[in-house]
Amino acid sequence: MGSYAVEIRRSAIKELDAIPTADLGRVMSRIQALGSNPRPPGSEKLTGAEQYRVRQGVYRILYEVDDTRRTVTIVKIGHRREVYR
Repeated sequence: MGSYAVEIRRSAIKELDAIPTADLGRVMSRIQALGSNPRPPGSEKLTGAEQYRVRQGVYRILYEVDDTRRTVTIVKIGHRREVYR
């Protein structure tokens, strides 16, 4: 599997700022790993949307995959109790 470009929406960047620095490194490494494998083990396709979800501790990363453009777009990042709202 080839490499995908990872794009982060401006709203998701703001959500990254709210994550404590102790967890931020793990979340960022998980996001970067999506570039080499956009559908890793443990990722799930969300019902009713063309989005996927990957877990990192208590945080969830929601993203879209465009196979024709070979991009992964991070849509939302947040705590598990708030991210799906």
